[in-house]
Amino acid sequence: MNTNHGRPAGLFAGLATIDVIHAVTRMPSPNEKVTASAQALAAGGPAANAAVTFAHRGGSATLVTAIGRHRLTEIIRSDLEEHGVRILDASPQRDEPPTVSSIAVSSGSGDRAVIAHYSGSDDIDVPGHLDQAVRRSDVVLMDGHHPPLALATADAARRFGRRTVLDGGRWRPSFDALLPRIDVAVCSADFRPPGCRTDSDVFGYLSAHGVRWAAVTHGDAPIAWRGPDGGGEVPVPAVEIVDTLGAGDVFHGSLCHQFATWTGPADEEWFTACLGRASVDASLSCTSFGSRAWLRGAPARAAGSAGRVSPSGEPAVRARE
Repeated sequence: MNTNHGRPAGLFAGLATIDVIHAVTRMPSPNEKVTASAQALAAGGPAANAAVTFAHRGGSATLVTAIGRHRLTEIIRSDLEEHGVRILDASPQRDEPPTVSSIAVSSGSGDRAVIAHYSGSDDIDVPGHLDQAVRRSDVVLMDGHHPPLALATADAARRFGRRTVLDGGRWRPSFDALLPRIDVAVCSADFRPPGCRTDSDVFGYLSAHGVRWAAVTHGDAPIAWRGPDGGGEVPVPAVEIVDTLGAGDVFHGSLCHQFATWTGPADEEWFTACLGRASVDASLSCTSFGSRAWLRGAPARAAGSAGRVSPSGEPAVRARE
């Protein structure tokens, strides 16, 4: 199916940012300056972090995104290349600076506050080698950012018969056009399409739009899932929380790796086993500060913290976003 010397291949279409992360003992009040106990700098974004996880698990990962040639983009490129991610830039001539996310992580709970400005997501080109990259892949994920790119990627995946996965963090109006091209949607509890109030509503909405397999995460509660012939729940592990940032992205990257390496049929056993394995990786990522320390197996604690966390990165007390 792919030409990656036997390695599973994943293509990830969506957002790439610069994440500037600070660990603080408490969130600042208005007009107050607080001193961080630790800091980290890395590429961020749902698709980017998922690609890093996929590569970490031994896969061949390609990120399709819009980066450009501003001098700050070297931070994104160098971090992703260091972690084994190939980049297919949809906007190589773009001069605007990349999105920079400023993130404060509470050392007492792992909760986070994020400030970011997303721009230029609807005016990017579709890269000429997109079809080739999709054809080489076993699984294709979209995070919903850059809607024209997401649609083009999903269409290419359909042409080549590749499994498509949606990272549904929050509802976006552009998802109505994307959902009929999605095989698996894994959403947070904040994902609420129009008229949906419950998980059952969400599952019904997704099914009506052609999505065969779906899951919704709920903090430290079990993951709810639905398939063509029924549904159920998958329990999640509990860990001591240091930082929940990016854990949901880790979940999706690990899930895609499970999909790409599964050799049996796509049935209930497949879906629940893949969800369970991904939850272990995502929970592990919450035991260290920043979005990269867990890859090195280093606790890298910024300060003492404790609490339960779900595979999606949602703590028992929901993190601020």
